[in-house]
Amino acid sequence: MENLTLGIGSRIKHPNFGAGVVIQVFADAYEVTFMDYGTKSILKSFDKLEVLDYVAGDPDLLSFEQVEKVFTRILRKWSDIQEVVHMGNRWKGGTMILKPGDLQLKSKEIPIETFFHKIVMVRDRVRVMEQRINASDLSDEDKVNLQQYITKIYGSLTTFNVLFAEKEDHFTGESK
Repeated sequence: MENLTLGIGSRIKHPNFGAGVVIQVFADAYEVTFMDYGTKSILKSFDKLEVLDYVAGDPDLLSFEQVEKVFTRILRKWSDIQEVVHMGNRWKGGTMILKPGDLQLKSKEIPIETFFHKIVMVRDRVRVMEQRINASDLSDEDKVNLQQYITKIYGSLTTFNVLFAEKEDHFTGESK
């Protein structure tokens, strides 16, 4: 299908799902409705689509999802609003047990919900610190240096991502 970007209303043929119509266009995928299979997301990189009827895409058209992601990023970056963050269902009602290496000492049990709440508070406070650094009168060089430390803090906390229900809530550090 080369480097052709389909627009909403384009008709295509998928090798497994048959004929379908593009109903939404995302940065990396198309949302296509198929008669017998319903709505499916098809990656733009999938090269086995046959174009039956091409409709040009509007390059300035933004999807609701894209607008929502942009606003979410802006609100997270520039506000002190704390969002509700959900813990993964498999951890609800669970207990974290801290066992000392010295067997004569007692273990400590902590409800996972309590520990999760503390992790979310740390994440929110690091975000507020990041916002305050960015809004400060520090030099750009100092801001970049402090931002690198914050990125490393997030990277150190990625172990706890397993507790979050939604991937959007995960800690992310440096990507290599």
